[in-house]
Amino acid sequence: MIPTLASIHPQVVHFTIALAIIGAAFRVISLLGRPTWISPAATTLLLLAALAGYVSSQSGTAAHGPIERIPGVRPAVQEHEEWGERTRNALLILGVIELVGLAMWKSPRVKLVHQVAAAGALICVFMVYETSEHGGQLVYSFAGGPGLRTADEKDTERLLLAGYYNQAMADRKAGRSDSAAQLIKDAAARYNTDPEVRLLAAESLLLDQKNAQGAIDALASLEPPPQLRIRKGMLQADAFEALGQKDAAIAVLQMLVSQTPNARVQQRIDRLHGKTP
Repeated sequence: MIPTLASIHPQVVHFTIALAIIGAAFRVISLLGRPTWISPAATTLLLLAALAGYVSSQSGTAAHGPIERIPGVRPAVQEHEEWGERTRNALLILGVIELVGLAMWKSPRVKLVHQVAAAGALICVFMVYETSEHGGQLVYSFAGGPGLRTADEKDTERLLLAGYYNQAMADRKAGRSDSAAQLIKDAAARYNTDPEVRLLAAESLLLDQKNAQGAIDALASLEPPPQLRIRKGMLQADAFEALGQKDAAIAVLQMLVSQTPNARVQQRIDRLHGKTP
C-alpha cells in the first residue's frame, strides 16, 4: 500500500530534527575554518533540513483533520501546527541563506554569510525543539502514551474519550448506527459538562437515531464557546431541515451569519433558498 502524506508525518519529522541539529552543529564548527569538508557538509544538511521541514509541515497539515475532531484535542493540535509552520518558515529562510553562501563561496564575505547562517541555525534548533515538544504533548498527553509522560490520570480520560469517538465514527461508517449511538450516549454520560461531547451527542441523535426533534431539544439548552457556535448552528439547521422546516433552518443560519460572517454558512443559506444546486 502506498503511504499517504499524512501517514508519513511521524517518520519525516525525525529526519527534520536530526538534520537541523547536526547541520547547525556543523555550521557552528565550520566557523573555525577546519576541517575543510565541514562547511559544505553543513550546507547539505541544512538544505535537506529545509526540505524535510517543508514535508513535515505539509504532512502534519494533512494529518491534523481527523485528530482535531476529537473533542478537547483541537487546541493542542493547533498549537503544534503553528509551531510547525514557524519552524518550516525559519528552515526555508535558513536554506536561502545557505544558498547565498554557496553562490559566494569564492568571496571573502562568505564567512559573514556563514556567521549569519550559524546564528539562524541555532534559532532553528530551538524552534525544532519547541515543535517537537508540542508534538510529544499531542502524542503522549492526548492518546499516544496515556499516563507515561505525565503520570496524569487525565491522559487516560482523554484516551477513553478518543476511543469512544473513534469507535463511534467507525461504527457509523460501517452502518452500525445503534452501536455508534450507544457509544456516544455513554461518552455524553461520562463527560456531561464538555460542550463538544454534548454537540456530539446531539449530532448522534440526528444521524444515528434519526431523532431530529431530540437533537433540536438537546441543542436548545447548549451554550457553546465561540469557536463551536458555527458547528452548533449548522447542526440545528440540519435538524430543522430533516423535519422539513426549511424556514426555521434559514432563520438559525441567518442569525448565525449576522453574528459571525462565514462563507460556508452563507453558502448553506443560499442552497436552502435554492440559489445554488
